[in-house]
Amino acid sequence: MPSRKHLADAIRVLSMDAVQKANSGHPGAPMGMADIAEVLWNDFFKHNPTNPNWPDRDRFVLSNGHGSMLIYSLLHLSGYDLPIDELKQFRQLHSKTPGHPERGYTVGVETTTGPLGQGIANGVGMALAEKILAAQFNRDGHTVVDHNTYVFLGDGCMMEGISHEACSLAGTLGLGKLIAFYDDNGISIDGHVEGWFTDDTAKRFESYGWHVIRAVDGHNAPAIKAAIEAAKAETQKPTLIITKTVIGFGSPNKQGSHDSHGSPLGLEEVALVRKTLGWEQEPFVIPADVYAGWDAKAKGSASEKSWDEKFAAYEAAYPELAAEFERRVVKGELPADFAAKAEAFIQESQAKGEKIASRKASQNSIALFAQLLPELLGGSADLAGSNLTLVKTSKGVEAGDASGNYIYYGVREFGMSAIMNGISAHGGFIAYGATFLMFQQYAANAVRMSALMKLQNIFVYTHDSIGQGEDGPTHQPIEVLGTLRLTPNIDTWRTADAAETAVSWKAAIERRTGPSALVFSRQNLDAFARTPEQVANIAKGGYVLVDSQGEPDAILISTGSEVGVTVKAAEALKAKGKKVRVVSMPSTSVFDRQDAAYKESVLPSHISARVAVETAAADYWYKYVGFDGRVIGMTTFGESAPGPALLEYFGFTVDNIVSTVEELLED
Repeated sequence: MPSRKHLADAIRVLSMDAVQKANSGHPGAPMGMADIAEVLWNDFFKHNPTNPNWPDRDRFVLSNGHGSMLIYSLLHLSGYDLPIDELKQFRQLHSKTPGHPERGYTVGVETTTGPLGQGIANGVGMALAEKILAAQFNRDGHTVVDHNTYVFLGDGCMMEGISHEACSLAGTLGLGKLIAFYDDNGISIDGHVEGWFTDDTAKRFESYGWHVIRAVDGHNAPAIKAAIEAAKAETQKPTLIITKTVIGFGSPNKQGSHDSHGSPLGLEEVALVRKTLGWEQEPFVIPADVYAGWDAKAKGSASEKSWDEKFAAYEAAYPELAAEFERRVVKGELPADFAAKAEAFIQESQAKGEKIASRKASQNSIALFAQLLPELLGGSADLAGSNLTLVKTSKGVEAGDASGNYIYYGVREFGMSAIMNGISAHGGFIAYGATFLMFQQYAANAVRMSALMKLQNIFVYTHDSIGQGEDGPTHQPIEVLGTLRLTPNIDTWRTADAAETAVSWKAAIERRTGPSALVFSRQNLDAFARTPEQVANIAKGGYVLVDSQGEPDAILISTGSEVGVTVKAAEALKAKGKKVRVVSMPSTSVFDRQDAAYKESVLPSHISARVAVETAAADYWYKYVGFDGRVIGMTTFGESAPGPALLEYFGFTVDNIVSTVEELLED
């Protein structure tokens, strides 16, 4: 049997060889953390390479994702379906070993990392999901949810502010199954970090309520093992293990230096590393005894079999709970009657015709869907009373009682969104989280990561325009809607009334391949009469809300709170003898996915007289109105004044829409 160090050296040589072959990458972190990884994965990590998705596996997150060859080496060596040829294709087009770990590309990668700090936040989300599921499903004598989340992170993650947001909340919620390893090697890209990072990290995490194990020798296997055992023994607090390591360990001329951080070591240094480590094999050749020392397939299968036996006993004792666990956690399916009940609610919302703010309509939707879906896990970044995300059945998740369905995230928009990514990646929940639309910019990168990972999240954004009024331009989003719409794989909905809002919620809940952004108003909105066909067409993202007698002279396109004034303008134009169609387009991305015939029926290509009306950046709408069309939108920041005064000042009035259409028709 090879020594522990020799097993760890397999990570080092695979990492440096792959980076060298690609002539690109970061060898230092994998070489420095190899000993920690070896102890964790061989002695503690509960997983099954032959079934990477079994529900009660431990989760592993490489928050310092630039060191991706560490996780690729671990997956390959322990027996996952990641053959050596894929390691040889590191950082190449369509390989399973991209530059940073990507969920969906590589089997065994739980979350996409690379933007520093977000991995630890994802880990918090995973540990939080485990704790809530355990509280909801475990029963005396039947523990079917019982796994750890392990996170590797470095100085960069610690410097990013999101690590504060997420780790502070993790301490408050007592996530005792979360164990993080801080690679305290003192190096970042620019050199030795003492010139720009002198925090007392241990005291910082102790102040969050974490269990901190200080100054563990990251190259001493017994010390690492003892630290992990101590971490697992502390079940009421998350643990931070501070490991002192040497970046690029084994490289005679570059270890302990930023020279090993973000570039290949060079052929001469690679040869010297082999000599230093006593590694005689050629690149990408691993001895059989080393493979045998790493192989986790038999051990993992036994762990899963043991869990299967536990679950069978659980199923016999609690058949309804077991069936619900299968639906939510194993299959990720909605209840069989969800679609029918959601459709009935949409029809009810249409029939009521309530003139309420869309944020209130959203709250009504949450109230209904929370009763149908115990997996709906909500939250807000300290704005529940404004976002209207709390309903009668909401119960806060607490350290001592995690059985609830609502997370009080505090003022942590970025942390909230990245934690939601971790919850969704874990499985068992449909997460929604809310803030003001303007503050989406705090969280933008986590929202983007949700789209990149194809994670189902529901991001709720209220106070969506200058119509909110007196808070002024700091709180009035102008460019945010355009940014959301331009981000691939996000469905953004901005709804005009309660019926459209109900449809948007149903669509977001049913969408399993990416996030949805639901954008709602502060102010009350009109309600609109619709035929059954029009109600059905809301789900197509854009539809004819008001049509003309005969072919229209002009088409008005609008969203959200501006649909009301646009319809009134169409009525005024009709009184003047103009034939005008009004298209409500709550979701441009959903509309764009419709077939050509439907889109042509809504926006006939031969009708070029088009005007878009929306209290957001104007430029986005030229893709629908054409260069000859007009956009009544925003080209500046807002102002501080009552909402109605601002809408008039910026031209969102019947008179301005009418005159714009008339001028367009005269041209």
